[in-house]
Amino acid sequence: MNRARLAVLLLCTLAVAFAANAQETPEYEIFGGYSYIKVNEGGAGTSYDLQKGWSASISPNLNRWFGLTADFSGHYETVGGTATRIHLFTFGPRFSIRRSERFTPYFHVLAGGTRISTSFPTINASDTGFAGIGGGGFDVHVGDRFSVRMGQLDYVVTRFSGRYQHDFRYSAGVVFRFGSK
Repeated sequence: MNRARLAVLLLCTLAVAFAANAQETPEYEIFGGYSYIKVNEGGAGTSYDLQKGWSASISPNLNRWFGLTADFSGHYETVGGTATRIHLFTFGPRFSIRRSERFTPYFHVLAGGTRISTSFPTINASDTGFAGIGGGGFDVHVGDRFSVRMGQLDYVVTRFSGRYQHDFRYSAGVVFRFGSK
């Protein structure tokens, strides 16, 4: 999806969200689901997909529109005998648009760390570095305490050994909502 289409989709989501009715704010939300990441290696000019992955987060809501998020994910792939594993652990603010009883769009800016491990038949290598994430998603409410995260799209920047990688991550799954504000 090109940037223009993504911007139009985002603007339409915001317009619908502001036009809808208000909803109750959960005290906190717990997400778990599938995650895919497309890794683009900075100076190397190569990219690869890590299609086997998971994502989880917990988000306490401080008020109707502002909360904090602790986000964790793991991504795995083996190609030609080389196994690659990437784990992200990030934290930061989350901004939600709670104008509908049916759905909640949100945006977040997260920072933290990442660990990459590569295993060849006889060699194991790993590195830990910085991770920054900017993105958001769209939750559809199925009941008072349960939502389906239709999609979360994130731009992920990582830095290993002085080199930056610019990646994209997609996640989808279920959200459990507890308490109320």
